[in-house]
Amino acid sequence: MKFSDPHLLLAGLERSLRFYVTNPSPCPYLPDRKERKAFTNLAIPEADAVHNVLSQSGFRRSQSIAYRPACARCNACKSVRVATRDFELSRNDRRVIARNETLVRRPVAAQATREQFRLLKTYVTTRHDNGGMSDMTFRDYVAMVGGSPVQSLIFEYRDGPEPDAPLVAAAITDVLRDGLSMVYTFFDPAKASQSLGHYLILDHILHAHDLGLPHLYLGYWVKGSPKMDYKRRYKPLEVLDGDRWRPLRDDD
Repeated sequence: MKFSDPHLLLAGLERSLRFYVTNPSPCPYLPDRKERKAFTNLAIPEADAVHNVLSQSGFRRSQSIAYRPACARCNACKSVRVATRDFELSRNDRRVIARNETLVRRPVAAQATREQFRLLKTYVTTRHDNGGMSDMTFRDYVAMVGGSPVQSLIFEYRDGPEPDAPLVAAAITDVLRDGLSMVYTFFDPAKASQSLGHYLILDHILHAHDLGLPHLYLGYWVKGSPKMDYKRRYKPLEVLDGDRWRPLRDDD
């Protein structure tokens, strides 16, 4: 179905891109609700420029598709991003960084490897066995990683500086004009005591700051959803409220 709600799009984009909306499906975050997504194809000329504009309007990327929630009577999903310039490490953050001090981040091209896929399958099987990625094949992973028409890379985290050191974690990350956008992360579930999920976000915040990028985009935050509430810890957190970004308040 064609999608043309001007309240969900930046001015002009509804005229230059074709937007559609999915059929209702069960909401993965709030029980007894249905979700719909507006989406468009990024496999176009000037994809990076369009992706930057859409990201600032609350869209996320999956392969060559940009999407955002478009539910008829619900706006619980809120786009959030960390203001990297004002972020301050807490005592717990520093402990998590110290627990992972042997890890070395290395950016690599967004090309799938068997090593990454083995780590992903272990992660999904252990942490999300009933999720939509549980039956993913290597060919699916190749499409997931290599299907990006925009500037994207993979940060590999290895336990040591050697090129063949064990791969402990990976993050598929888009590079925007104003920040980094974490598309998908996975890690060795056997190292749960190292708080690797928390560490990957902290490392991205610090790396974006080092690059002079003011934001780290974390996707959607859903009030009342245990799956999403962890994002509140990364302060200052900004939320997209209508067509403007503002600080997330304690009473939000």
